[in-house]
Amino acid sequence: MTDSTLDALNQKLDRLIEAVTRLAPPPVPQTDLAGADCFVWQADPGYLEPVRKVNRVDIGLIRGVDRVRDILVDNTERFAAGFAANNVLLWGARGMGKSSLVKAVHATVNASDKLDRPLKLIEIHREDIDTLPKLMGLLKAAPFRFILFCDDLSFDHDDTSYKSLKAALEGGVEGRPTNVIFYATSNRRHLLPRDMIDNERSTAINPSEAVEEKVSLSDRFGLWLGFHKCSQDEYLDMIDGYVRHHGLAIDSETLRAEALEWATTRGSRSGRVAWQFTQDLAGRLGKPLTD
Repeated sequence: MTDSTLDALNQKLDRLIEAVTRLAPPPVPQTDLAGADCFVWQADPGYLEPVRKVNRVDIGLIRGVDRVRDILVDNTERFAAGFAANNVLLWGARGMGKSSLVKAVHATVNASDKLDRPLKLIEIHREDIDTLPKLMGLLKAAPFRFILFCDDLSFDHDDTSYKSLKAALEGGVEGRPTNVIFYATSNRRHLLPRDMIDNERSTAINPSEAVEEKVSLSDRFGLWLGFHKCSQDEYLDMIDGYVRHHGLAIDSETLRAEALEWATTRGSRSGRVAWQFTQDLAGRLGKPLTD
């Protein structure tokens, strides 16, 4: 074999190696758990992406949910301190601050001087629930305690990933790691469509057993915290808190009239509607909203 032939083969091999290298998946980034307090679970390729600036509001601005707020704070403080605590399902009316409360409570607990190490908050997307066992396996040996948070958790008719969640929370052989707790928000208390449960009841050979299978997921949450529609006074109190917090100068009677008109045009009263009105008001006044 001549030298020129060998050179040609080597060039082809080099090009082949380069092409194969480009096809190979990139290495999984290494997560520094000490580098941030909040992360987002990226199921593919399987790492925790740090969140440098968390989208949340001060806990004092979340009004009309005092009872559930205190329960969630107490449960979170006990968990962060290393004591027994429950998985939590925050369910109920939309826009009443379920996800905002989880993030605010996390910040409040970390702001105390009682913890040796900060509590970590990890968001897992609804579509990645079936990778929850993998995530828990990564966290169980870490020297921190973690809240796994899934916002707007629910399941459709043909979705079987709820079985993975059931096993990961309480039902698996290994069980939930002691340094991990699961918080979820949902508009539905039982996480599955009502017609799905009713269909199981009407078509199954043993209806009661079929229904038990569907509703038992919610039983994995030791705390059910209900959020209900707010009253007019609570709605106005929310807006008053936002206006004072952001330093928006407006006459109280004008504020009340405009706030009620805004709620009427939206057809509902909630914390989300109050915040949307505040954003609109700040824009009309030409005032920036404080962080």
